[in-house]
Amino acid sequence: MCVPQPAASSEPSEPTPIRRPRADQARQVADVLRHQIYDGAYADALPAESDLAAEFFVSRNTIREALAVLKNEGLIDRGTRVGTHVAARKYDHGLDALVGLKETFKDYGDVRNEVRAVQWLSAPPAVARKLGVEPGAQVVFIERLRYLAELPVSLDLTYLAPDVGAQVIAHSLESNDIFALIERVSGQRLGGASLALEAVSADPHSAATLQVPAGSALLMAERLTSLDDGRPVDLEYIRMRGDRITMRGNLVRRDA
Repeated sequence: MCVPQPAASSEPSEPTPIRRPRADQARQVADVLRHQIYDGAYADALPAESDLAAEFFVSRNTIREALAVLKNEGLIDRGTRVGTHVAARKYDHGLDALVGLKETFKDYGDVRNEVRAVQWLSAPPAVARKLGVEPGAQVVFIERLRYLAELPVSLDLTYLAPDVGAQVIAHSLESNDIFALIERVSGQRLGGASLALEAVSADPHSAATLQVPAGSALLMAERLTSLDDGRPVDLEYIRMRGDRITMRGNLVRRDA
């Protein structure tokens, strides 16, 4: 005997709710709040715990845990009777255009360079390969600590192709972006760059230089920049303070 089966419902079934640990909810709230802070949503102070709990549909204890995460990151300050305030702002560094740091932060303040080293050195094989010179060939090396106002934000180690580098170091490196100098001395526009970006922990020396605790998160970029004729001329290794810089870009999905 055949037993008729119930007809399949055309209505989508509701997902089965999964109870999530409070720590997971707190992390979720902290992620949203962090970027609202970066976007300048809380110029004066963050809303009260009760208001945030209503906004995120979570308990006040969850909000407290989320705010504790942000306080431990140094992003906010909290105190009785004074509420919760943003302790440190972050600066957007775009990924959509090939620009120097001075151009990038022109709306935030003046960028100043502390030149820590300028020298000719023999190119290690990996550097030589990227710059298209023979291993051991002499290239120009420049190390700069870069400040936004009085805040150190990046430590830049730069290798330049010898002919371009020789002309670049004849100019002031304290107040000029190397990109602008390359275009000036070469008579060519920069064409493009390949970029690799990763998170690294600050070694004790880098931490002291950038004025952050040892082990702090840094954004580490390797950028190889070419002239508009395709010739590579500038290889940089840049350590940026992860607590003060946010990398932003606009992505477009392409057909496979």
